[in-house]
Amino acid sequence: MADADPEVLFTKGLEALARDEWTAALSCFEKASRLLSSPLHNSFLALCIARERGQFNKAISLCSEALDAEPGNPLHYLNLGRVYLLQGKAEVAIEIFRKGLSREANEQIIAELTRLGTRRPPPLPFLQRDNPLNKYLGIILTKIGLR
Repeated sequence: MADADPEVLFTKGLEALARDEWTAALSCFEKASRLLSSPLHNSFLALCIARERGQFNKAISLCSEALDAEPGNPLHYLNLGRVYLLQGKAEVAIEIFRKGLSREANEQIIAELTRLGTRRPPPLPFLQRDNPLNKYLGIILTKIGLR
């Protein structure tokens, strides 16, 4: 009978995520979302869908809906940013994380941004960052310890 309570299922899903058991978390969030479709349930469901099934468009859509419903909740920004990271779009993820921090300080968002690190400015700022001159000059300057 406890499996019929969406909040119990949601809590089990969060515990599964903490143990890095993504499939179990996905199952819990799917059941919880079917029983009670809330923005928070859908946000975590989206993260699991992206991670386990690679359905990034569906995940982004679910996270965006959650953000529209609760724009002040930093967890939605965290999950949307993580979905973009899973998709390989780090720049978009960083932008989303920063928007979430502007709403409210969140330790998990700060940890994600810290893990991602910051990039130094290109050695030749008048050229694009992806210019081969900037790329290789940056590598050389780093290896000889001048950067």
